[in-house]
Amino acid sequence: MEKDKRYHCARQSEHWQQLQKLAMRSWSLASLFEKDDTRAARFSTQAGSLYMDYSKQCVDEEVLVSLLGLADSCDLSERIDALMQGAMVNTSESRAALHTALRLPETASLQVDDQDVVSDVHHSLAQVARMSERIRSGTWRGFSGKAVTDVVNIGVGGSDLGPLMAKTALDEWADTSVNVHFVSNMDGTQLDNLLKYLKPETTLFIISSKSFGTVDTLSNAKTALSWLLATAKLRSGTEDSVLRRHFIGISANNEKMNAWGIHPEHQLQLWNWVGGRFSLWSAIGLAIAIRIGMAGFKELLSGAHNMDTHFAEADLADNIPVLLGLLAVWNSTFLQVNAHTVLPYDGRLSYLPSYLTQLEMESNGKSVTLHGERIDYDTCPILWGEIGSNAQHAFYQLLHQGTQQVSCDFIACVRRYDGPLKNTPLQQQHELSLANCLAQSRVLAFGNRAVAEGKGHTCEVTDKYKYYRGNQPSTTLLIDELTPYSLGSLIALYEHKVYVMASIWDVNPFDQWGVEMGKQMADSVHHAMQHERKGRFDTSTEQLLQHIKQLS
Repeated sequence: MEKDKRYHCARQSEHWQQLQKLAMRSWSLASLFEKDDTRAARFSTQAGSLYMDYSKQCVDEEVLVSLLGLADSCDLSERIDALMQGAMVNTSESRAALHTALRLPETASLQVDDQDVVSDVHHSLAQVARMSERIRSGTWRGFSGKAVTDVVNIGVGGSDLGPLMAKTALDEWADTSVNVHFVSNMDGTQLDNLLKYLKPETTLFIISSKSFGTVDTLSNAKTALSWLLATAKLRSGTEDSVLRRHFIGISANNEKMNAWGIHPEHQLQLWNWVGGRFSLWSAIGLAIAIRIGMAGFKELLSGAHNMDTHFAEADLADNIPVLLGLLAVWNSTFLQVNAHTVLPYDGRLSYLPSYLTQLEMESNGKSVTLHGERIDYDTCPILWGEIGSNAQHAFYQLLHQGTQQVSCDFIACVRRYDGPLKNTPLQQQHELSLANCLAQSRVLAFGNRAVAEGKGHTCEVTDKYKYYRGNQPSTTLLIDELTPYSLGSLIALYEHKVYVMASIWDVNPFDQWGVEMGKQMADSVHHAMQHERKGRFDTSTEQLLQHIKQLS
């Protein structure tokens, strides 16, 4: 592929060199706060219902100016515009990356290759609305004539993590008795556990796969079909009837959906310009729409679109996705903080860390630039996370007293349990969770000083095993309250953060070639397990295969 020379590379910028020098300073969060009473106010910003305090990051005005200069040096504003306008930003696959188009209002217009993308998107959303309403209203019937009571989304990666995360976060908005379940793992454990109590006559399966060729998804789908047929045949049903009444397909590959047996009326369209990890806004979100209704799903889209507008129009210095991305670059590339954890202090966001793990590491886990050159600087950090209160009893020990530097995102909702639940024990629990969120970020930043200052004495520690060094950088994101709209804004914020990091690092965040070779090798190994050997492997793999065969 011809090298893309549209944009400048930040690596060659004087701002890059300046940041390398600034990173060599001995950074102390305690000292930064001692020197500046206005620090918290100056290093915080807001967009809609999201408030971001990044004053506990190891930055000062000089670093921030240099980071913003770095953004200018790689033409970040132009790159943002290219993303929004449908330019070919996915260079290795010669495609646009138009997840932002999935949440454009119906009155908008966006032409890509002489095709009105907005019209296509809203045609698909109309189909989602019709299907979800048939299921929610009880008019979608199984092979025995009974209404659907359970929907199982079969997918993997972005076809599972996004819908699962959003459905879980918004389940209190559910206004239907139809239950929604998710199956992803290849070994069948999740599906086996579900099929033990679901009823074939009232269970509907959504097969979500952009390619409709993912072995994980299709193996689960095949098992589900066999389970249904075993019961349907006892009731004189036919395979065609089961396929028509119990399966919906969501894919960019209609030909493969047809071949598998998905009825044409029950096929929902994806497009090649939608990356899997950016796809929950599309028909992939059908499971969400079934659970919270189409009005709630459209609120999710509207919140994301609001963040898109902020990302496209706000000045870089006040742009939350830009700032969050630049801080991530500063930590990973310049300060060599190569681990990052996401800590939501809200049980409804339990799957957000897993979702962001894929979003960030699959997007930016790259070591080659857009120009095909090997990278000589650190890119995406290792990311993980957990609900904050659970994490406190799991891995906070490492954060507070381990030897590694780890950057943290604390996420919390300010309001919850309004109305009849206000001033109840549940409200008190919510306030306790908020207090823990703020307290942990404080101790991570200031160590023993945090407690010493509150008690009016020095931070000298006699017992060294009780020493908290502090100086762990963190950002705190406060959401006014969790709604479909604010969740949409939060997810879009992190999507755009990924794009900002990729722009600075000069990598393509929209492909994932790293997963392909493992899939190809798995096919060869599986043939060998089936005694259809096409060659030999390394001695370790051969030995493991032999052990498996002996026990099979």
